[in-house]
Amino acid sequence: MNQQAIQTAINNGQTFLGIEFGSTRIKAVLIAEDHSPIASGSHDWENRYENGVWTYSLDDIWTGLQDCYRNLCDDVLNKYNTPLTKIGAIGFSAMMHGYMVFDQGENLLVPFRTWRNTMTEEASSQLSELFDFTIPQRWSIAHLYQAILNNESHVKNITYLSTLAGYVHWKLTGQKVLGVGEASGMFPIDSNTNDYDKGMLKLFDEKLNSLNLPFKLQDILPKVLTAGERAGELTEAGAKLLDPTGALKAGIPLCPPEGDAGTGMVATNSVAERTGNVSAGTSVFAMIVLEKALSRRYAEIDMVTTPTGKPVAMVHCNNCTSDLNAWIGLFQEFTGLLGVEVDQNKLFELLYQKALQGDADGGNLLAYNYLSGEHITHFEEGRPLFVRTPESRFNLANFMRVHLFSSLGALKVGLDILFEQEKVKVDQVLGHGGFFKTRDVGQKIMAAAMNVPVAVMETAGEGGAWGIALLASFMLNKADKESLEEYLTKKVFADQNGKTITPDAKDVEGFAIFMARYKNGLAIERVAIDSMK
Repeated sequence: MNQQAIQTAINNGQTFLGIEFGSTRIKAVLIAEDHSPIASGSHDWENRYENGVWTYSLDDIWTGLQDCYRNLCDDVLNKYNTPLTKIGAIGFSAMMHGYMVFDQGENLLVPFRTWRNTMTEEASSQLSELFDFTIPQRWSIAHLYQAILNNESHVKNITYLSTLAGYVHWKLTGQKVLGVGEASGMFPIDSNTNDYDKGMLKLFDEKLNSLNLPFKLQDILPKVLTAGERAGELTEAGAKLLDPTGALKAGIPLCPPEGDAGTGMVATNSVAERTGNVSAGTSVFAMIVLEKALSRRYAEIDMVTTPTGKPVAMVHCNNCTSDLNAWIGLFQEFTGLLGVEVDQNKLFELLYQKALQGDADGGNLLAYNYLSGEHITHFEEGRPLFVRTPESRFNLANFMRVHLFSSLGALKVGLDILFEQEKVKVDQVLGHGGFFKTRDVGQKIMAAAMNVPVAVMETAGEGGAWGIALLASFMLNKADKESLEEYLTKKVFADQNGKTITPDAKDVEGFAIFMARYKNGLAIERVAIDSMK
């Protein structure tokens, strides 16, 4: 769209706004009717560790949101000389899971407990057994049940349990609702009904009968909505909360609030069956949309849903590129000693490209990238390691290759459950994150690890704020009976540029040899943890 067309769209409210609360940044993206981003704003923030809890305060949430929105408005004004007063539709997203509980007076009962907290091991274990369904520690229901097990006094006063995205949406619209993808990180979802699993709700309530709590679980959970449904309108109070200047008009429709997993799926067009996306950076997770439910539960696999309720298997690993980044930092320090100034991005590109010249299996080298624990391989702590034998082919290409391999080692363990044990089929995976920043390299390594074609779109960097803006657009612009999958494929991504790399047989074989070495060497990691405190 040209400048004049965009100005007209802004004046007429023919735009769509997505705002996502990430772990370190709140980001807003305004898109036009052709789905292209036309303005953005952001606010940096950090979680706090207070009294043993990772949290953000309510003040953090609202001052951060207002600053992010103000920055967006400034960007609109600077680019188009037009104030932002009307918007076609808005959507909110946030990091999933966590625990926000409120009493009858809408007061927060305990500080927001984010997904990062690992204080619910007992609840997670008991609920997983009760439901025969994996309940990770970060899920909202695990936090609630742990509070019950701990006899925390606030539990008897709970009238509403929500997530960060659900909380913000509630305060702006008055509606206690969640998108089904976000809800699937609170409590298990039945994809046949796109609602909380009734059998598991009953099991939970029966388990708590003897405690005489003043609520049934269903009564305190948000209502579940699917993509395309209307989820309320911006109230007068909500408009002033988002934009204290009073310029923004009330009455704007909102789409169901979603989690960052769901918006990541939308932003990579991986919401259809047999598609998936993998986000690789500081941590790494892969999400595969299933054709049918898994045959049984696995501790290594989380089950969530797409924004339309399709079952999704998620493999989430704590460690990806942090150790690799540390090694590149060491190389940069060395170049500095030589008096050579090398841009860090250029150094990454040179060293990543060098990895493609290594032996297919990494030259019999071995590395573990565990800065922190890794539940997939059953380590509660981490010790980054690099190991070789006297006969290993120790050169720079193999060194870099094996560290790229190691970044995906734990992920591969989880994916093998899906691909080898459950025979899950995937046609293509969309990649995004820093691992894919150097052209072709991350894609080739990921394709070798997954043995699936890996694509990277030019829009992958737009992230979840763009994804939730697309969901807001879908809510207003979808045709009668048009599915989200059809809308994204035909109207959003039809003209998107990207590149797909198919697996190379030699690379796939080499990665398999590395993985055999990786699994055999896990005993070394255990000794390192036990020996090096």
